[in-house]
This record gives sequence, structure tokens and C-alpha cells, in this order.
Amino acid sequence: MSIKKILVSQPQPASSKSPYYDIAAKHDVELVFRPFIKVEGLSAKEFRQQKINLADYSAVIFTARTAVDNFFRLCEESRVSVPDTMRYFCTTEALALYLQKYIVYRKRKINFGLSGKLNDPQLMAAMVKNKKEKFLLPVSDVHQDDLTYLTEAGLDVTPAVMYRTVSNDFTPDEPFDYDLLLFFSPAGINSLKKNFPDFNQAENGVAIGTFGATTAKAVEDAGLTLSFSAPSKESPSMTAALEKFLSEQEI
Repeated sequence: MSIKKILVSQPQPASSKSPYYDIAAKHDVELVFRPFIKVEGLSAKEFRQQKINLADYSAVIFTARTAVDNFFRLCEESRVSVPDTMRYFCTTEALALYLQKYIVYRKRKINFGLSGKLNDPQLMAAMVKNKKEKFLLPVSDVHQDDLTYLTEAGLDVTPAVMYRTVSNDFTPDEPFDYDLLLFFSPAGINSLKKNFPDFNQAENGVAIGTFGATTAKAVEDAGLTLSFSAPSKESPSMTAALEKFLSEQEI
């Protein structure tokens, strides 16, 4: 299989030192960063349909920058003033520091985890220590995580859908002449089928690589053939898997 043009269904890396660029130079391939999906925030009117009063909460849990941005946007649009006493619990330190975009950073009211996961021991310990608080958890419309461990820990947590994932549609004159497609979520596969309902993988000789078990399953459920997937023991990242796949094609 000859791979010359690759679609990476993610935004272009901000840093010029991304491994993707090294791979492109080494294997003489063209990389096009073009997300199949995009995130859009719910309007204040749509959010009100959930019957959630933002002013009722004394703590908020953040798992992504998108959650941070939409929480403060909806507070502003709903004319809810975020009190200085609000406590924040973030899955990473980088996310905690991102809060400086909206608030004055004070360590005493901001806690974060080390693993990037919501059930991180350090983050859970901090939340349990403040279990008297009423927690709000901004999530997307495709959120399916089991949060029973939070309630089992005695925490009063309310998930609130504040943003949604939608298809980032292709224009009629936008070329789709790729030899390899890289996907990072099931929503990306859904967008592929929506944009190109007559897509014939075998006829066009297109390879597909994925990141994450759910994305790999979505490829199979869509009747498509998976060429490679990450993470794995040999390829812990998408770039590692891509490097391995391209090297194997050149043998």
C-alpha cells in the first residue's frame, strides 16, 4: 500500500516540534489536519431546559478546557455571578492554571489531580475533604462515563451538559483524496459516514488508523476495515502507531 496523503482528524499541532512533522519528513508524506467533528456550546435557553440553577452550586469539577470555557460563558449569558467562594476541582494542573483566564488563581480553592482522570486519588481525596459542597460537573452531550463512584464517596455531584459534539461538514469542493485516515473518537467515524455516505474503503484503497478502543469498535461497527490502532504495548501513542505502520509499508 502506497501512503502519500494522510488526514489527521484533529486540529493542527500548535508546536512545530510535533512528532507528526518528523514522521512526514521521514516518510515523505503529506499530512492534512482536518477535524471531522467540532464542539459547540449550548445556548443559555437550551441549557435552561435541564432545570439546573448555576447559582445553587458551590463547587465545579473540570475535565477539559472546553468545559471551563462553556461554564463561564453560560454563567455570563445566564447573568449568574460566580462567587469568590466557589471551589474548583480539575483533572490536571494545566487545566487548573487555565482557570486564570477567568478567575484570580488561589491555591486554597483550586485542587487538581495528577493522572488526568476524574477518579485520580489526589483529586478524589480533595473532593471528599470538601464533601459538604454541592458539585457541578460540566460535560458534553456524548458523555457516558459511569460516575457512581462519586456518589458512593458521599459527593453531591450533578452532571450538566454544556456543549455538544457535531459533525464538521466538508464542502462540496473540498478534496477527499487521502490514502490514510486517522480517527480519535467514534463521533469522527459518524461524521465520515454522514459526509460521505457512499464512501467505499476497499475501492479507494484507504487505510484507517484509530486511537482508543471505542473508536476502533466504531470502525468495525460501520463495516470498515481497521489497519492499526493505538494505544498498545508497542505503540503507546497515535504517532508511534503511525510511524510503525508507515515503516511496515516500506518493507
